[in-house]
Amino acid sequence: RILYASFWEAYRNFWSMNSGGPDSSLYRSTDGGDSWTEITNNPGLPKGTKGKIGVSISPAQSGRIWAIIEAEEAGLYRSDNGGDSWIKTSGNRDLIHRPWYYCHVFADPQHADTVYITNLQMWKSTDGGTNFSEITTPHGDNHDLWIDPNNTQRMVQGNDGGACVSYNGGETWSTIYNQLTAQFYRMDIDNEFPYRVYATQQDNTSISVPSASAYGAITLQESTFPGTGESGFIAVKPDDSDIVYIGAVGSSPGGEGALQHYNHKTKQLRLVNIWPEEKYGWAPKDLKYRFSWTFPISFSPHDTGTVYTCGNHVFRTTNEGHSWENISPDLTRADESKLQVSGGLTIDSSGAEHYASISTFAESPHQPGIYWTGSDDGLVYTSRDGGKNWQNITPPNLPEWSYIFCIEVSVHDPETVFLSATRYKLNDYRPLLYKSTDGGQNWSSINGDYPKTEISRVIREDPTCPGLLYVGAETGIFMSSNSGKNWQKLGGNFPVVPVYDLKIKQDDLVVATHGRSFWILDDLTPLREFASKSSGSTKEDSGDVQFFAPRTTFRRTLNWSVNLFLGDGKNYSPDFGLPGTHYLETTAEGEKRFRYLDMGENPPEGVIVNYFLESIPEQPLELIILDAGGKEIERFSSKIPDSDPKEKSDKQDEEKPKLPLKLGFNRFVWNMHYPGPEVKIDKALEKPGYQQLGRIAPFGGGSSSGPVASPGNYQVQLKTGKHEITHSFEIIKDPRLKTTAEDFSAQFELWSKIRNSVSAINSAINKVRKINLQITELLSRDIFSGTDTEKALTAVRKAAELLMNNFSEIENQLTQNQYETPSDRLRHPTMLKERMEALVSVVSVSDASPPEQAHAVYEDLSAKIEKQLTQLKKLEEKELPQLNEQIEQ
Repeated sequence: RILYASFWEAYRNFWSMNSGGPDSSLYRSTDGGDSWTEITNNPGLPKGTKGKIGVSISPAQSGRIWAIIEAEEAGLYRSDNGGDSWIKTSGNRDLIHRPWYYCHVFADPQHADTVYITNLQMWKSTDGGTNFSEITTPHGDNHDLWIDPNNTQRMVQGNDGGACVSYNGGETWSTIYNQLTAQFYRMDIDNEFPYRVYATQQDNTSISVPSASAYGAITLQESTFPGTGESGFIAVKPDDSDIVYIGAVGSSPGGEGALQHYNHKTKQLRLVNIWPEEKYGWAPKDLKYRFSWTFPISFSPHDTGTVYTCGNHVFRTTNEGHSWENISPDLTRADESKLQVSGGLTIDSSGAEHYASISTFAESPHQPGIYWTGSDDGLVYTSRDGGKNWQNITPPNLPEWSYIFCIEVSVHDPETVFLSATRYKLNDYRPLLYKSTDGGQNWSSINGDYPKTEISRVIREDPTCPGLLYVGAETGIFMSSNSGKNWQKLGGNFPVVPVYDLKIKQDDLVVATHGRSFWILDDLTPLREFASKSSGSTKEDSGDVQFFAPRTTFRRTLNWSVNLFLGDGKNYSPDFGLPGTHYLETTAEGEKRFRYLDMGENPPEGVIVNYFLESIPEQPLELIILDAGGKEIERFSSKIPDSDPKEKSDKQDEEKPKLPLKLGFNRFVWNMHYPGPEVKIDKALEKPGYQQLGRIAPFGGGSSSGPVASPGNYQVQLKTGKHEITHSFEIIKDPRLKTTAEDFSAQFELWSKIRNSVSAINSAINKVRKINLQITELLSRDIFSGTDTEKALTAVRKAAELLMNNFSEIENQLTQNQYETPSDRLRHPTMLKERMEALVSVVSVSDASPPEQAHAVYEDLSAKIEKQLTQLKKLEEKELPQLNEQIEQ
């Protein structure tokens, strides 16, 4: 029932932080918290004002208490009598490093003289807190530690990179690269295909991640690390994605306003700060220029050779940072009272509290030389002459000292500007959203019905749909379809997390979160059509369905070995040689989905089809894919397939995905494949224990999937029982490819031939099995058994058995019936069906015309198949009727 609690008096705002004051204190309770006694000034503890205090009780020795205290006499203190008196065991400044952020102490549960302290590093003492040695951890900035009370070798340690586990007392730790917890500030997107997303991430390097992967999932191995920016903006050269500018305050040498120029080809990094003078320990008022923790960097939308960056002035370079031109006066309030050193008891001048600087910058996408700036102390300026003259256009009703987070110039109207700001560090959580339609001369609030206590950070306008706005907030993303009159939160599977940046690329909404990494909302088409009220959807009086035209879709090909060893439950490799843990799970609707633990999710592989249901239709939904001429390619339904194998025909495919059927938005993805073989193997006729080898590796399994649709125009039709709605859409090739239309046509043609050959084989196998089953049933009758069977019946039985053997021999040439496990492919020869299916991999492995040898193999196999089918026809048309005649006689 003995408890200890410390109070910490501290505050932080946009321009300062202060640790310490009379309320920083230490208390003890001996009755489980019913009453408390202050022990802050007990003998041995430091005198005077105190700051942060970390406290820990030793389970190994009754009465032993540890306290690490920020004070003039800062250090580690120990009491052996429950806090009545104390001794200072160490004043090592490494132990009290940056107490605002750390100041943590942990007693070993079994060894009284062992104690741990965590801060930038992790420290351990085994002599009662006098001497310490460092324990290296996978990441710096260590904040928490759990030690197993029954086995002190087992620890869990929390740092700014994630959580780590040790089973040997900290000698080694588990990885931090299995936790999707990146905290991003600002991001940019390049113009590659697939596009890559770049951002600066807190307490790590800047990072570049592909939006899609040929390996089925986005792994760390595909990431690159352009520079070491943890704090700022990042800008990728639009016409050369190897060149990246990175803001790196707190994570780079070079002095004030650390600015990096990175060349991915050479892996060389240059420091191109505006004024590369060291700033640590100095007050912002004493610096030549002031750069905030997150200072703007951007390329001119009109000239990729021009780059802008901002401190309290706007700077421009046209020679990759070899020199900079100051093109503005100080565009901030520059209140000297807010430009002092910060920290309180312990000065902490990392640059995080550098104030009175420009926090957002935009050049008009319509005309060069028209600029807008917003400062972290609440001023908005514009210049219309390339920076020669500047006008203060701060909204009159914008609260003082607002942090201007984002200025967004409309791509639809050169005079329309959006602004988002926040005052959350001043205990004011109101949204601050504004719009001007006259270049900033007049402003109106567009808060509308936006939540009144939801921080508004970044605002973006949809580049396709005027008036469609997105806001990154403290708990997610909000959307307005009417320029801010009304707002609603985007839901789905998006987490509750701060959103620091948003960008739109190729109809995707790309999101940089502060704690849950990157997210992408694939396909904004439905939101845009809702906003524009021009979806082309059909709605009768009941208003029960809206069907949205699919966006233009890139045809992408995944690596052949994606999900090579896939099984239900946990899997450890998305592709050959790539580590990554993911689960294959089945949703309540029966859909198979992946859940990734340490990888990013790929975008949907196929054409995204969206529809909105305001009520559930009485009839099953049907979705029909057609070619440009209206010929049906594939048909899908919301109806659940028959579950009884006896009710299934050999043409029914129970594996075909069903359409989702729920109120609100529904999404279905057509994988762009034409149907597989028209005739499937009748499962009711399969032999017990037989396992059909589909795409099973590493033994070269085949595939009976249909060909992928070639680039071109297509149609999709939705039938609801009441409505029949049709939209056109286009499939286009990967822009990196040189594949021609003739190449795609050749691939489609050969793939279709293979599919049709497999269908013919399946039909023949079903026929053989049905005939042999009928003969077997006939021979099982009593008349054909017994010792007194007449000679005529004996002759019929022998003829029937001979014919069955002949039929079976054809089947055995067509397919291998002895497979029971995937490894049996190595034990039994592949026959015509398996060899024909395996040829699909050669044809489909890339978006290219099949090699000549693939055609040759197809022709060779086709001839052998035709021989067996001819023999089957002979048996069916000649010998089977003869047997029937014998039976009749």
